[in-house]
Amino acid sequence: MVRAFAPQIVVGGGAILNILSGLSWFSFPEAGAYCAAKSAQWSLTNTLRLQLADQGIRVAGLHVGYMDTDMARAVDAPKSDPTDIARIALDGIAAGAYEILADDAAHQAQAALSGASRRSTPSFPENQRPGIHPLH
Repeated sequence: MVRAFAPQIVVGGGAILNILSGLSWFSFPEAGAYCAAKSAQWSLTNTLRLQLADQGIRVAGLHVGYMDTDMARAVDAPKSDPTDIARIALDGIAAGAYEILADDAAHQAQAALSGASRRSTPSFPENQRPGIHPLH
């Protein structure tokens, strides 16, 4: 989609908003493939931001928890109103934000990011946790 629309955006200026998730930054077994896909999309968003900056195209990522949509219909957890999320997204783009945190779930996921590996892999022996290299 970016390849198709970027040439038109260059002509009039604008932004690309990639809808991500708080799960871009956190993993759990029940949604491993979803978490991996969102993490990859976050990386792609960062890459596109660098690639398109010289063309004057802003690329932002919108991180959000559950929204009250058909996709989350079966989820029994707090959900954000999609209208509110759309307003937050547009306000973030207008403010020049690169990462737009749309709700408490996204803020909590980002805040936990630096310690996420330790918390999400509690069964790792202490000397085999990510970031610890006992052979060096």
